[in-house]
Amino acid sequence: MSDLITQYGPLWGFFLGVGQIFAILVMLLLTLAFILLFDRKVWAAVMLRKGPNVVGPFGLLQSFSDFLKFVLKEIVIPAGANKTVFILAPLITFVLACIAWAVVPFAEGWVIADLNVGILYIFAISSLGVYGIIMGGWASNSKYPFLGGLRSAAQMVSYEVSIGFVIITVLLLAGSMNLTTIVNAQQDGIWRWHAFAWPTIFVMLPMLVIFFISALAETNRPPFDLPEAESELVAGYQVEYSATPYLLFMIGEYLNIVLMCAMMAILFLGGWHLPWGPVPAGYEFLGFVVFYVKIWILFFMFAMVKALVPRYRYDQLMRLGWKIFLPTSLVAVALIAGWVAYGRPNLLGGAA
Repeated sequence: MSDLITQYGPLWGFFLGVGQIFAILVMLLLTLAFILLFDRKVWAAVMLRKGPNVVGPFGLLQSFSDFLKFVLKEIVIPAGANKTVFILAPLITFVLACIAWAVVPFAEGWVIADLNVGILYIFAISSLGVYGIIMGGWASNSKYPFLGGLRSAAQMVSYEVSIGFVIITVLLLAGSMNLTTIVNAQQDGIWRWHAFAWPTIFVMLPMLVIFFISALAETNRPPFDLPEAESELVAGYQVEYSATPYLLFMIGEYLNIVLMCAMMAILFLGGWHLPWGPVPAGYEFLGFVVFYVKIWILFFMFAMVKALVPRYRYDQLMRLGWKIFLPTSLVAVALIAGWVAYGRPNLLGGAA
């Protein structure tokens, strides 16, 4: 926004900046509507069913119908709940999920705030996301939501650690915390993408897998949806929620899922660049389409895991995070640091 204010003056720059934010938010919410439908269709296809197919052609308007249903329903607050915290919890979840997208570049120059520490910003915002779930679980004044909130806190903290170490391996290779710089470090084709570059492919491809599985746990997706396990906790931390507050929880959760898909594309899969090379200058919209397609492909993997993999027990979930992912990612950080320092020309261009 500061660039717009500098270029167009305070008034027009401000309005253009707000318009840019609004356009991205609308695009994200429309994407969410169809990605939710896609999630349900994939799940149905695996079970040899058709899925939603009544509202609109091929069921394309199902998500909009569900949105209207939630908005028009009465908001019910339990008598024993802490009303202020009960309402604040879904708002916090929704707002944090939205503002995390402020530093995500959709194409060259297509970003609201091109921060030099963009990756730290996203990591900080995603760490705060657990507060909405904890507050919702506690404010409901019911044992099932409270147990769901506790589970979520332990789960998100556990897997943020491994996600953090995986991100460090990418930062070491790119030499920057700026997301645009990280993408442009992979612009020379699929053989330069961090997940497939030689010889670090033997470390970074497993790191992509660890990031993917940790993202499932971080966003409470199956098989790690213990905070909302319907067989044990009815609906976990959101048992007592209905109507718009429940909708805000769901939008926040799916925005975080799509954010994780975007981060995998940016950190490991070349962002908006094509598999055979960079997007030509002046073709930013093509870069946006490439980035968008990568997000959808990665979300398809999320959807297939939900349909195919049975839910983990809680002790299995914790063991995977602390005893497998944490040591593995620590070793990966050491290996990549050694490679950057001694195995290739260093970041300043000199010989190692």
